[in-house]
Amino acid sequence: MHNTTQESGSLTGRISKSPSELMHELILQPQFDYEMKHLLPFYIWIEKAMLLEYRRMGLIKQAEVEEIANVLSQINIESLLAKREYNMSDIAFAIEKWVEKHTEKLPVAWHLDRSRNDFQATAQLMFGRQCLMNTIKQMLELVETLHCVADRYMDTPMPGYTHYQSAQVITPGFYMLAIAENVLAAVERMQFLYAGINRSPLGSGAMAGQELNWNREELAVQLGFDAPVRHALLGVASRDWTLQIGAELSSFSVMLSRFMTDLICWGSSEYGFIELPDELSGISSSMPQKKNFPILERLRAKTAHVSAFYTDFVMAQRSTAYTNLVETSKEAGSHFATQYQTMNDVLVLLDHVLQHVVFKEQSMLDACKKEYLGGFTMANLLTLEYGVPTRQAQVMAGRYIMERIEHKKLPDDIAEEVLITIGEQAGYDLTGCRTLLQKAFDIEQNLQMKCSDGGTSPQSMRRLLGQQREQLKLLIVTYQQYGSQLQQANEQTTINLYKLYNKATTS
Repeated sequence: MHNTTQESGSLTGRISKSPSELMHELILQPQFDYEMKHLLPFYIWIEKAMLLEYRRMGLIKQAEVEEIANVLSQINIESLLAKREYNMSDIAFAIEKWVEKHTEKLPVAWHLDRSRNDFQATAQLMFGRQCLMNTIKQMLELVETLHCVADRYMDTPMPGYTHYQSAQVITPGFYMLAIAENVLAAVERMQFLYAGINRSPLGSGAMAGQELNWNREELAVQLGFDAPVRHALLGVASRDWTLQIGAELSSFSVMLSRFMTDLICWGSSEYGFIELPDELSGISSSMPQKKNFPILERLRAKTAHVSAFYTDFVMAQRSTAYTNLVETSKEAGSHFATQYQTMNDVLVLLDHVLQHVVFKEQSMLDACKKEYLGGFTMANLLTLEYGVPTRQAQVMAGRYIMERIEHKKLPDDIAEEVLITIGEQAGYDLTGCRTLLQKAFDIEQNLQMKCSDGGTSPQSMRRLLGQQREQLKLLIVTYQQYGSQLQQANEQTTINLYKLYNKATTS
């Protein structure tokens, strides 16, 4: 037999009317739908953890705990409706009304000394924490894909660019390890951020704490937190975690947009360095000769959305009073899930692109051959082998290159006599400099010459690849530890409820 409370039962003695239809339609219903989609599992988890505390304090009997826990477990996304006359279109009241309706007799102390403020703050943070975990997972997978691409193209020359001009010989592997290094650093920051925000607001009450002897440490553990927030006002007033996560995602999206810019350029007909399969490509409706890569444009545009959402979080929180406010607790975070989903889409799509991208080795080699990418090496060798002062060596190398360009000569068309003449004019005997020129403008030599740690030499890059893979293993272990903590906490709450039920039925 269910509780016979009527749906028209009042939730408040302070106001006599339910929210207006317009307020319900434009504000409360969308908020209700958002919380049902993203926060409902966390609300139920919190309710169950607090049931254990009510029992510990002797306010609810063991059998009543089990009955309420069973009713809570029956709630799903189809169970609750936003009814302005019945639950004020509020999910916390909707859960309360559902339990009241589906229990024989609701214990009088259930929801005693409770506030929606810390209840909502905790559920929101649990959702944010889960989103951060999922983002870290996608980033770790992206690093593994970057490593595969880097390993495949570690010895494949391509032009590197500075100031949008061809500069030195690099490889796709060299480039991909730079991106991987950036992603690994971002993961480290996000894991540090996770540890910093993993503090439970539950027990903060409306703003000033609670009046019963809640064990906030135990509640935090039951919900997978490391500890409770130490100050009650901070627990309900702060939504810094949305700003911190949003800032990290925004900053990371900037780097990704620059990566996308390079991929877009490399895929253009002018560069012709990369190819994507037909299923990741597009066509022109009027120019049949074209094969476009709109997925790269989509990805770059999506990174802009990520930063825009962060700006939205900042603007919605700034200049608000430091206390619990709907403005900060709900409105300011209304696009958090969208920012997370957008970043998740970018990471999944980019990973997919990188798994299928093909670098066109001959096109990249041809581009290297037509540019004087060994000018830096040439100047260094003039100093090391002929004792030409560094700055003068730069001038002499520049004069040689300009002379060859003016005569429309390619780098491999060595002109020893030209450099000897330039040397004589500067007072240096450069006899035998042909070997120097061959070494300077040999593409493979250009890769090998950059032998410092972090340089383009394949040996250096393979050492870095090994270091990154070790770092990746450690980051994966940390990620798995966080995930295990959450899973164990959720399971332990269920186990503790089950133990209470067994005690009640066997006593």
